[in-house]
Amino acid sequence: MLQRPIELTQYTSAAYAAVVEELGGLRLSVGRSGSCHDNAVAESWFSMLKNEMFHRYRFATRAKARFAVMQYIEVFYNRQRLHSTLGYRTPAAVHAEWRERVALAA
Repeated sequence: MLQRPIELTQYTSAAYAAVVEELGGLRLSVGRSGSCHDNAVAESWFSMLKNEMFHRYRFATRAKARFAVMQYIEVFYNRQRLHSTLGYRTPAAVHAEWRERVALAA
């Protein structure tokens, strides 16, 4: 158990790395910026989720918030929202196209 309190720090900070080293047997799960392990894509996605859906509503319970997030992802994000990185197509359309190509190749 740690003898000192953990301060709020950035995950890639020297203070965080020191705490991880003190615990021993652990490995940091963050990479350098621009590496394949960079979490910028995930951070961007969660930012978009918060701006497009979450901050627009108040939820009476966590269950209702979870359901709203699931509905946003499955109904809107995957099937209706056009994505510039996908050639202004939906993820569902891209996935269907991929499945068709895989079936034809088999």
